[in-house]
Amino acid sequence: QVQLVESGGGSVQPGGSLRLSCAASGFTLDYYNIGWFRQAPGKEREGVSVISKSGGGTYYADSVKGRFTISRDNAKNTVYLEMNSLKPEDTAVYYCARAPGIILRLHPGTYDYWGQGTQVTVSS
Repeated sequence: QVQLVESGGGSVQPGGSLRLSCAASGFTLDYYNIGWFRQAPGKEREGVSVISKSGGGTYYADSVKGRFTISRDNAKNTVYLEMNSLKPEDTAVYYCARAPGIILRLHPGTYDYWGQGTQVTVSS
């Protein structure tokens, strides 16, 4: 069955870095755009970044642009989110999800399968 499993979360100090991974199984990864989302306590789920099937196209939310980098290795069935210069407001559960189609979007309704999430906490 389709599975997306996030890993790499943890606790870091402001200014620190983390690299999240999203391991895919049960489907052909390079048929799908993959997005990263996050949800902080009491807030709505927010789109962070999305990468196209081949990796040639990416899109970032303004809040993370210049600090986060999304990438993928289809041969390893894995998508990554490199997070640098982390801020306390980046604290959230981070999810990866897959989206059929061509257009890169960060609207949660366009994603059909989601992982269980990994916690990222940025605090001094």
